[in-house]
Amino acid sequence: MKSKASQSQGLLLFKLSQTQLFALGTLKIRELVPFTPLSQIPQSHPNILGAATIRGTTIPVVDMAAAVGYRPVSDAELAKSFIIITDCQRMVIGFLVRAIDKIIECNWRDIEAPSSNLGKEAFLTGVTRFEDQLVQLLDVELLLSKVFPDSPGAKRAALTDVQRERLKPLNILLVDDSKVARKQLSDALDALNIPYRVTADGKEALTIMEQAAAEMQPIDLLVSDIEMPGLDGYELAFEVKDNPKLAAAYIILHTSLSSEISVSQAHQVGANEALTKFDANELIQAMLRGADNAARLLG
Repeated sequence: MKSKASQSQGLLLFKLSQTQLFALGTLKIRELVPFTPLSQIPQSHPNILGAATIRGTTIPVVDMAAAVGYRPVSDAELAKSFIIITDCQRMVIGFLVRAIDKIIECNWRDIEAPSSNLGKEAFLTGVTRFEDQLVQLLDVELLLSKVFPDSPGAKRAALTDVQRERLKPLNILLVDDSKVARKQLSDALDALNIPYRVTADGKEALTIMEQAAAEMQPIDLLVSDIEMPGLDGYELAFEVKDNPKLAAAYIILHTSLSSEISVSQAHQVGANEALTKFDANELIQAMLRGADNAARLLG
């Protein structure tokens, strides 16, 4: 099956420096706006330049270049700069960039994982090439986590001992290409003392599931991001449901896109649930429904 995400999601190319091309998946983007005057936001993060009012909505604007470690956009550059309005993790945020390049079609299977040499603070989920130029795909979740740190409560879920015991025997696999999203998922389960496996790659997730099934320890709960390079969440869900040895897995897809389209597509490819990330309580409740499903299959 050809994933709808692969068909519909291109890449917006833009510049944070004079030379390097960066990209965001177009599904995260609401619109592009030429720079507009900003009002100050008291006591905000240093990388938040202020707030823009766009069609009656007040939107915080982040200097993306400064946030990822490049020289901040100067006052003299503002006239040629653009604001990328994104809808991600239930927040509408504007990112100021030096220049918009173009929107291109993209085969997400061709996007490669970033080099491990870049370190933990590299804001990248993947790299690709366009017309012989290196394009770096930005990790918006990691960026947002630095500028808008989650409140401690958002990462913790409440669980009774009885509920915990329903989850602990299950084989759980977490899949997400974003470092910060993997940490959020892992932290939520670590805090509850629930074991799991985790990978950053859809293809590797499928391999893990096939090996686990061959060892008679099949994955019971698959929690996967939708927008991933390589094998995306839709494709992974379809492959799992298409394989009789894997199909019993309860699939929870999650997305940073605040979109009903994502939810409906998730169900079309066989996922049991689709969540907008990240809310630890919502995730755990979905996993408990998966535990109930596993119990019904056994009983």
